[in-house]
Parts: sequence; structure tokens; C-alpha cells
Amino acid sequence: MKRIALAGVALAFALSAATAHAAGKKTLVFVANGASDFWKAAEAGVKKANSELPDYDMQFKYPSQSSAAIQERLMDDLVAAGVSGIMVSAVDPKTETDALAKIAKQTLLLTTDSDAAQSGRVAYIGSSNVAAGKQVGEILKKALPNGGKCMAFVGLPGADNAKERLQGIKDVIQGTKINIVDVRADDIDMARAKRNVEDTLTAHPEVNCMLGIYSYNIPQIYQALKEGGQLGKITVTGFDDDPITLGGIKEGTIAGTVVQQPYLWGYEGMKDMAKILGGDKSFIPKDGLIIIPTKVVDKSNVDEYAKDLAKLQGKG
Repeated sequence: MKRIALAGVALAFALSAATAHAAGKKTLVFVANGASDFWKAAEAGVKKANSELPDYDMQFKYPSQSSAAIQERLMDDLVAAGVSGIMVSAVDPKTETDALAKIAKQTLLLTTDSDAAQSGRVAYIGSSNVAAGKQVGEILKKALPNGGKCMAFVGLPGADNAKERLQGIKDVIQGTKINIVDVRADDIDMARAKRNVEDTLTAHPEVNCMLGIYSYNIPQIYQALKEGGQLGKITVTGFDDDPITLGGIKEGTIAGTVVQQPYLWGYEGMKDMAKILGGDKSFIPKDGLIIIPTKVVDKSNVDEYAKDLAKLQGKG
């Protein structure tokens, strides 16, 4: 059954590409690293770019699981279907370097979210994860002037984006009385992410600070703390703009968050691929890094940010 299903997926890609080719359109695809609400903004950005460049067929694809092997098969199918470009957030850039290099030899390849600089990709477009981590570190210093013991929660601890964010936090809190006790991984499994928080409450009563490294981590922290009667008693901060995160900031139970701009990753990334295919690489920096700035959202600006985000996603 699995072989039949995979064959069906490959056929669907081939038919999609053939249809686009018949219409004289080149296909560009944004490949996420897993199914997370975080990527909805990037998907909206891809759709917006396609509305401005209707001569292209721009698509957004999620792997069926957050697995390097499954993501690689998805990209292989896309290449076999004749796509003109792929922009990918690699599940594990270190182990996928060879596979990405193979893709880069066959079609235009850009990376986002977590770079794979040795893959032969033409450019990376996304955040500076170290800089974003430093911003979270500053939130911690403000929220915990007398120090604290923090547990960090993350989906893929081996991914560069996770390691760089944590490094940025550590750089800023170095020399303070704030310490990161440990890092708990969940492999982008929501139930496991919440369970990690619940286990921490039981096994580490000394922890008075929790860090959500991936977009869904703060919401899972929030739910576990609420159910455990600890909401508002433990300092919470981290990354991204899940509605639960923004709601917690508004009510004062989350100290703040550092938001990326995945909408612009999708929007600018698709338009940049079109430029490159048109022969223009002049906008790419020498280091190949096109950095989209991150920003701090706290109680002072959360309402304004939420309104702006709704407009970007076509909800406002």
C-alpha cells in the first residue's frame, strides 16, 4: 500500500508539473520542514507572490512527516516532475547536505529557516537565528533581573536554527544568574512537546523559566502550565507568533516573543527565484545570506503586531 501511495504522490507531482509546463509556466515550490501552523504565513506569502507573477506556478508543500528521508523523497519527486526551483527549510541540514547538493545540481535551490551553506544552494533567505536568540536573551534579562533556571524546548535540536537560537540566548545571558538547565526535544510532535513540559514540572521544580525554541513550543508550554496551575508563575519566552503566544503576551502570562517574518520568506523567496531564473543575481550578497530582520513583541506592541499580521495573512 505504501508503494502505491508513494507512486500516486509522484504521479500527482508529475501531472501538476506537466499541466504547468503545458501552460508555459515554470513551477517553483516552497518545501517546509514539517506540518506546523508556523508555515501558514509563508504559504500566504507564496500565494501573494504568485498573484503578482501569474506566469509562474508557485506551490507550497509539506512533507508527510518531519523526517529528512521523507523530505528528500518529496524533493526528488519534485525534481523528477520538472520543477524549475525549490526553496526548502531542511529538516536536518547536516545530514541532508549531500541530498541537497544533488538537488542543487538539477534545479535552482534556495534554503530558508535553517541554512545548508555547503549544499550548493544559490542563497539563503530568512532570519539570523543567532541575532534572534540574542533578542530572546534580552527579554530574559529584563524578566529575570535576579536570575533563574530555564528549561528549553525544541523540535529538532540538531538543526542549525535551533542551535543558533540557543547560542544567541547563551551569549546574552552569559555572566548573569540565568542558566539553561537542559534542552528537551520533541521531533515536532505536539503531544510530546506538551508532555516534555509536564515532565519538567514534576522532575524539575527548581525551573522558573521556560523557553520555546520552535513556533509551537510556547503554545504547548502555555497549555501545560495552565492545566498544571502554574501559568503566570513561571517566566515564558521564546520565538514566533502563534495566536496562543500573542494571547499570552496580551494577558501578561508570557514575557514576550521574538518573531520572524515567514510571510516574507515565502513572498520574497518566490520573487527572488523568479529573478534568478530570469538571469538576475545582482541582489544576492557575497555571502549568499539574504537576512529578513526579526523583531521583539511584548505587551507594549502585541495588539499592533497582531493587527499587522492579520492584514498580511488576508484576515484583516
